[in-house]
Parts: sequence; structure tokens; C-alpha cells
Amino acid sequence: MMPFPITPDAIAADAAAAVGAGAQSVHVHAYDAAGRETLHAAECDAVVAAIRGRCPGIPISLTTSASIVSDPSQRLAMVREWHVLPDLVTANQGEAGILELAEYLLSRGVEIEAGLLCPDDARRFVASSLPDRCRRVLIEPLDPDPEIALRDAAAMEAILADAGILLPQVHHGFDGSCWAVNARALERGHGIRTGLEDVVVLPDGQPARNNADRVTAARSLIDRTAIRVWLSSFPKGW
Repeated sequence: MMPFPITPDAIAADAAAAVGAGAQSVHVHAYDAAGRETLHAAECDAVVAAIRGRCPGIPISLTTSASIVSDPSQRLAMVREWHVLPDLVTANQGEAGILELAEYLLSRGVEIEAGLLCPDDARRFVASSLPDRCRRVLIEPLDPDPEIALRDAAAMEAILADAGILLPQVHHGFDGSCWAVNARALERGHGIRTGLEDVVVLPDGQPARNNADRVTAARSLIDRTAIRVWLSSFPKGW
């Protein structure tokens, strides 16, 4: 595996390679000089600007995860300092202060991808003021066990459907469940996300060298699924 990209230039180069392999958008985390994830404006502005320079026209999603800054007030204050804004952010619905953060970003023209990590997150989202103002939903079951992750993804999808929420969906799993979650999502007509934060191997179990490898594998999975769905549309015996 290649070194983990942490500088703005390295992340932008990795993003450009992923786009070259077929990625239609990029989701990124910014890092400080010590290699720690950060929401500080200097680093976030720099990484968004670097990617925008290397990948013009490609939507950029930036994390706002509470795993980086756990205090809601501190997180909001840091995000308020951003000057080079991403196209959208992932706003995990189970996190304290996430509605206030989403409201602020919407007021600045940043779109919201509602992150759902478990069925309870889906219920919170349905009950919130956000569904009709989000760009899409990210369904992200965190269990590495494929059976559990697929069950949770199905439950989250059902909660949204029962509430009449028809936003586009992007799915991704974690570690051992990543490719199974992706395959299920594609069969159901949803988008997928795959990157180095999710899985270190390709569908055949071989190590992924970089994000471009993962995107190439995802692109192949998308194409195979599209062909299979197309063939299934013909009557039996045709």
C-alpha cells in the first residue's frame, strides 16, 4: 500500500487519480502537520482548494465528524472559520449539535449529505427538519460483519422509505462488510462510496494499493451490476 496521503497536495493528487479511475465525487478529511485529522480552517481550506485545482468540476465532500472534534460548540466555531467551502459535508445524524451545524452550513450554501450510521440515526433524521433540504443520504453501517451490516443497511433504507423520503442514497460499509454493502446498494439502484477509510482490500481479497485501485474495483462492480440488471429485464426464454 502506498503512504497515506495527508498533505493537501498529496490528497489532491490522490483525488485526481481516483477521478481518473472513475470517481464522480470525492470525500476527504483534512490533516494537520502532525498527521491528525482536523477541522481547523487553514488545513480544511487548503485541502479543498488543492482538490478543486486538480479536479475542476468534481464535487468535494468534507467530513464534520465528531470523532475529530467532540464538543459541538467548538466544532461549530471551527467550521465558521472555513473560507474555502466544500460543495457538501457529511453530517452524521447521531452526533450532538449536528442540526445546528447543518443549519449554519446550509445558510452558507453548502449542501448536506445526511450520514446515517445505524437505524436510530435514520429515525432521528426522519423526525428532524432536514430531510427536504438535504442533497442526499449516506447509509453507512459500521459493523464489519457483512450479515449485520446488510441487515442495518436494509433497516435504514426501510425507515426512509416508510417516511416517504426519496433522496438519492450513497451506501458504504466498513472493513469486511464494505464490498457486500456496495453490491447490495447497486442492486437496489443506489450509489456507493469506497475509499481508504473503509477497506484495505479489493473484492478478491488482494491488497488495495491506493484509492484509484478501490475506485477501479467499484467501477467494475457498477458495470457488472448494470449488465446483470439489464439482462434481467428481458422475459425468460427471450
